[in-house]
Amino acid sequence: MADLWLIGIGTGNPAHVTLEAKEALCKATLVMVPRKGPDKADLAALRHRILAESGSSAPVVEFDMPGQDESLPYAERVMRWHDRIAQIWAGTIATRQPNGPVALLVWGDPGLYDSTLRIAERLTPRPRLRVVPGITALQALTAAHATPFSTVNGTVTVTTGRRLREHGWPEGAGTVAVMLDGACSFQHLPAEGLHIWWGGFLGMKEQVLVSGSLAEVSSRIISTRARARERHGWIMDTYLLRKNWPLSG
Repeated sequence: MADLWLIGIGTGNPAHVTLEAKEALCKATLVMVPRKGPDKADLAALRHRILAESGSSAPVVEFDMPGQDESLPYAERVMRWHDRIAQIWAGTIATRQPNGPVALLVWGDPGLYDSTLRIAERLTPRPRLRVVPGITALQALTAAHATPFSTVNGTVTVTTGRRLREHGWPEGAGTVAVMLDGACSFQHLPAEGLHIWWGGFLGMKEQVLVSGSLAEVSSRIISTRARARERHGWIMDTYLLRKNWPLSG
């Protein structure tokens, strides 16, 4: 099994790609690019643009991402989906037989809120992994809103929309970060005293932002998200929730 390099490329702005990432792309001998259907063709196109701007001359092979079996329980569905992706990776690498590192361009940072590392662990034999960090959606969100990720002596909990819906506000959390929440689970929380910073298509030219008291902007976020998703066929979004903001004193 060839070395596998997981390279973080930020959240949609080619300027997010670090010098380390560009150097790694130039040293890779094969680059695998996922296709996620015609609605998300611009994601593959962006990866090709990043490769071109990095100066990489490695051959590129595209592969189709498999779908998930929605009839299965969530955990089993994701596990089987990851198994299938790992099989595709392994088959692609075996077919092309690269004589050096294989690179995957990973949205955001491969080590944060991404399944790439878990999929790589399924490969047999296990490749030698290298992870090149990238700008995350959380960084892009806080930068876009010019707000801090944490507060003085405060705690931050990164969770999922599913857990927010099922369990409510995490115990002891001052700030909660949620990514890819298609159900807009914030609408199920008691809105009093909560502030939200929401963003879709972070880092891209299509970026949309909404912030304010959750009670005042919840419906605006939901409608803005729906319009953006209808316009583009997909959306990736992230938000922060914080209690008692702005803090006095």
